[in-house]
Amino acid sequence: MDNTNEEKKKKKRLLILLLLFLLAASAAGLYYYFSTKTEPVQVVSGDYLPDAKGAKKMSDKDLKAAEQKAVDASKFNMVIKSEAVFENGDSEGSLYIQNPIENGYPINVVIHLDSNNEQVYSSGAIQPGYEINGAKLEKKLAQGDYPATATFDIYDSKTNKKRGQVQAGITIRINN
Repeated sequence: MDNTNEEKKKKKRLLILLLLFLLAASAAGLYYYFSTKTEPVQVVSGDYLPDAKGAKKMSDKDLKAAEQKAVDASKFNMVIKSEAVFENGDSEGSLYIQNPIENGYPINVVIHLDSNNEQVYSSGAIQPGYEINGAKLEKKLAQGDYPATATFDIYDSKTNKKRGQVQAGITIRINN
């Protein structure tokens, strides 16, 4: 007899908990619905494009010159020797990087080892028409070949802000 009363009490408690849960879920749902409800915004504008006055169509020659200027400005030639050889980990080696004058953008070249992404060289700013023909690594490496990635960061010459980047694979060889 006690078991049936306890079972009834358990069922009542379970029913009450279920009802409380449903009530809480409903309240949460209503809160979410009303807090995220957005109303469409109507935009009214009274400004209209004014009539043309003195504008004239560009000539085909001017259009082609403008298009060519845009194409030339978007070009970038990456020049780096695919292998840099160093006599030992402390010596200057045959690292060769060039920023051709046609690029028109200053660059910074950073070299990271592929094995652990550790930076071993940074060129600093290289202006168009300048090159690096030999350099020392920033980190001493033991004898061996090291696959690496050279990242060319391209900067806007007027704002000095980064415009983009390109990458090239190189091998760093330490002879002794």
